[in-house]
Amino acid sequence: MSNDKPVRVWLVEDNERFRRTLRRSMETLAGIDCSADFPSLEAAFAQLEQPAKPDVILLDIGLPGVSGIAGLPKLKQLAPAAKVVILTVFDDHERVFQAVCAGADGYLLKTSSINRVEEAVREVAAGGASMNPDIARKVLDALTNQRKKPADEELSEREQEVLRLVVEGLTKKGIAGKLDLSTHTVDSHLRNIYQKLHVNNRSAAVAAAMRDGLV
Repeated sequence: MSNDKPVRVWLVEDNERFRRTLRRSMETLAGIDCSADFPSLEAAFAQLEQPAKPDVILLDIGLPGVSGIAGLPKLKQLAPAAKVVILTVFDDHERVFQAVCAGADGYLLKTSSINRVEEAVREVAAGGASMNPDIARKVLDALTNQRKKPADEELSEREQEVLRLVVEGLTKKGIAGKLDLSTHTVDSHLRNIYQKLHVNNRSAAVAAAMRDGLV
């Protein structure tokens, strides 16, 4: 994201009171434009047919009609560049993990402070993953009895270094600078990591790495 261009945020949440309160709070933040809110994914889908797209979508996981999890693939299809942060009112571990594996770029409890929401929006807009450590650990604890799906092959030493920095929350640019690599090379390492871990995004890679004891 350009430093002088506000991050365009859409909010999809069926609880009108919470939705309005969160939008008003976000409208006070410099550099963030909460430009639209919707009570359902169906309403958001209709708006996504228009040219203007959001940079970040805050998405309720428990929507009536099309749920947050079920609607993620279509969101990604209609707005492939948009980052999606799941909102949940309670620690619904299994559904949060499903959402991450379905393509969500992060997740937050609805009880999070506006400062934490702002931090998450900026993290994902910059190419990071909003991974609240407390929620991440609870999600992973819920999966302790799940059979681990082994990687197709072991991660190389460099891939392990890249993965550790992903877990720390660094962006691709940050990883490149830390390891003295080009962003193109980092992209290549990330593609290999995702393939080996059977995931398709940063958040799922972090969850899988922590679950499988890779970091």
